[in-house]
This record gives sequence, structure tokens and C-alpha cells, in this order.
Amino acid sequence: MAPSSYQAPMRGDKTKPDTQSQTTSSNLAQGQTTVAKLLEGKGDAIYSVRPSDTIHEAVNQLKEKRIGALAVTDEAGTLMGILSERDIVRRMADTPGQTLPQQVDALMTREVVTCTPDDYLIDILKRMTEGRFRHIPVVQNDRLCGMITVGDVVNYRLRELEYEALQMKQMIVG
Repeated sequence: MAPSSYQAPMRGDKTKPDTQSQTTSSNLAQGQTTVAKLLEGKGDAIYSVRPSDTIHEAVNQLKEKRIGALAVTDEAGTLMGILSERDIVRRMADTPGQTLPQQVDALMTREVVTCTPDDYLIDILKRMTEGRFRHIPVVQNDRLCGMITVGDVVNYRLRELEYEALQMKQMIVG
């Protein structure tokens, strides 16, 4: 039995176009978002230090820029490592009161996991979670072109979900 508010179509009614609530592309859209798309909104600013800089200089830059990691590059801009707050805190526990004068070279992580602009965000998030790190440099053609964080990926996904929810509300309301 039809609800009492239902009215059968009548001659002269406008026909509405058929819609699809779900498609393969809409269901997989979030999984197909690339690092390049995230960098478009975030920008490609890269903060770096040299291996010969002191930890004190690096800490000041981390504080000023309000970031959690720095790329370690040579004079040509080639990625040599990464220095994170976690690296510094661990060294401070080992060498209390003697960490700030040490060189970045002594603390940096040398074997850096990187990604490319063409990588999918979902894959990068998995890599970061499995590797238990929060920052990943973006490299293209052996050139450092950005840095993304777990927070960047999560915030990007949250904005996508908010947009999807808004689309659903608009579809329901009409």
C-alpha cells in the first residue's frame, strides 16, 4: 500500500531525469586521490636544514615554522635525510644537556621513505601507519617537491567526507 502522501503520475507531469545514488567512480573517489591533489591545496613549501647545521638551529626552525620535521638536503637540494621532533627527543634522552650543539648529521634519519605526486593518498597513509612515521617527503625525478604529514592526509579526507555528506543532504532535500 502506498503512503497517503503519494500521488500517482499524471498526464502533463514533468519527467525527472534518472539519477544514480552510487557509481564506481563515486565509491572509489577517495581512494584515487593523489599526493599531487593534496599538494595543490597545501602548497609545496619545503623547510630544510643542512647536515652541518646544529640541532639548535633546527629546533629554532621547527619552532618558527610550527612544523614537526625538516628535510635534510645538500647545497644542491638533494634529499639526504629527515630530522623529526621524535629524533631530537630521543637524542635528548640519551645525551641530556648536550644535544643542541650536535650536528643534524648525527641525528637525522638517513633511510627516508618517500612518495611521488602520483601516489594515492590511501597507499601513503598505509605506509605511514605501518612505518610509524608522520612525515613523508614528496620526490619527483630525484627532486624534492614537497612534504606531507599524516595530519595533511587526514584533514584532506575529512574535507572530502564533509563534501560528500553535503552532496547527500542536497540530494535528499532536493
